[in-house]
Amino acid sequence: MTESPPTPPTPPNTAKSADAPEGGHGNGIALTIIASCQLMVVLDVTIVNIALPHIQNALGFSTQNLSWVVNAYTLTFGGLLLLGGRLGDILGRRRVFMFGVALFAVASLLCGLAQDSWQLLAARALQGIGGAIASPTSLSLITTTFPEGPARNRAFGVFAAVSAGGSAIGLLAGGILVEWLDWRWIFFVNVPIGLVIIALTPRFIKESEPRPGHFDIVGALTATLGMVCLVYGFIRASEEGWTDGLTLGSFAAAVVLLFLFITIERRSQQPITPLWMFRDRNRAGVYGMMLSLAAALFGMFFFLTLFVQEVLNFSPLRAGLAFLPVSVVIAIGSGIASQLLPRWGPKPFMVSGAVLASAGLAWLTLVNVNSTYVGSLLGPVLVFGLGMGFQFVSLTLMALSGVSQEEAGAGSGIFNATQQVGGSLGLSILVTVYGTASRDEAKTQAQDFMAHATQAQKLTFQKTGTLPKPWSDEVLTSGVMNAFIVAAVFAAVSAVIAVFVIQVRASDLDRLQGGMPPPAA
Repeated sequence: MTESPPTPPTPPNTAKSADAPEGGHGNGIALTIIASCQLMVVLDVTIVNIALPHIQNALGFSTQNLSWVVNAYTLTFGGLLLLGGRLGDILGRRRVFMFGVALFAVASLLCGLAQDSWQLLAARALQGIGGAIASPTSLSLITTTFPEGPARNRAFGVFAAVSAGGSAIGLLAGGILVEWLDWRWIFFVNVPIGLVIIALTPRFIKESEPRPGHFDIVGALTATLGMVCLVYGFIRASEEGWTDGLTLGSFAAAVVLLFLFITIERRSQQPITPLWMFRDRNRAGVYGMMLSLAAALFGMFFFLTLFVQEVLNFSPLRAGLAFLPVSVVIAIGSGIASQLLPRWGPKPFMVSGAVLASAGLAWLTLVNVNSTYVGSLLGPVLVFGLGMGFQFVSLTLMALSGVSQEEAGAGSGIFNATQQVGGSLGLSILVTVYGTASRDEAKTQAQDFMAHATQAQKLTFQKTGTLPKPWSDEVLTSGVMNAFIVAAVFAAVSAVIAVFVIQVRASDLDRLQGGMPPPAA
């Protein structure tokens, strides 16, 4: 019997795969790509706030319609996040991620080129669609790129810091671009960033395996339209009152559409929102906390931006710089939490973070027309930022803990959707509170104005119906203070959920420490 010659050893393959590198430096670049996309998408929610007066003058928006420059983005973004997550699961996450970034970049270019109000609103809605596709797939790409354990904890820490701090960074970037260049550059700046992300993604991020399924278009539409009607109802109530016919009609339509959405999801074999995810006590608690915290976060940035520019008379750049410490503290809190989570577990950070956020907002309720930035605002926003930094890492990890690979896109979509929907819905509620309180205060200030104003001031008031300073500052401050009271209640609700609902299991700690393999795909 002749013995066959031994097979020569296969030489090692030193060529780098085009799909993605295996860890190390490549994973660091992959995380940078993912975090850059998330930062671009998240900061676009707030970068517009500082530019709103300039946009109004350039495109002829009425004061009433100006809020839709923000809402057109947040509502399509939040409403379609669930569909975006499902697209990545079925078609492949890298492919969908790149398409979402490309759509976002094109829409940003159209926003900057807009010559009329309707053109900007249409482009902003398109931006929201691109963000809704890119954001949930970027989060689920972390679950496919980094194994459970310390590596994924660090990746989620970076992602959470970017998600939480992006709002403050957006305000700073908006101030710089508006003051030094032009309001259109708050949109143009996204184009080169998007092109770089698209160029690098195929080299450093691995494609996920496409999975069979179908797209729940009807579910996505009913969810999005339901939330649009709900948010519009609150905004309308702040302007026209709770008994207005269109206000009541909007709320009724929202109830019907959201009921249809739940019915469709319960009957669908492949729902856009797997309702079984809400059966897990911890995951349902995390979603509830994120709704409450996003409402508080959006409200804090919106009303503080208004306060520092209108009452403290900050320029756009100075207003943006005022929020820079918030980003730094959020990043510090996220870093501390990601390092200590494997040892202490997420619950201590959830509870302490919610308490700190609530305390910071409660402190802000003390603002008045004589407040200063250093003496009255800096301390509360630092406390609030540290609390948010603690929570975002813990919430992100718990939201996706134990989710299988095939449901990672839907899971990350639900988590992101709760943040955007909670922010949009919460802000509309806070605007309603602000409107009610400021109208009541305006009656008081109008009486004082008529008693102390000069004849020239009274004639101007009769023509415009607008109180001049310092009376207008009193009106705005009263509305802002009352909005902060409700925002503090939102944060306190998240603290209650953290204490009484969240129950960290041994298996959750095992995953954080890398002691368990990820769920089977």
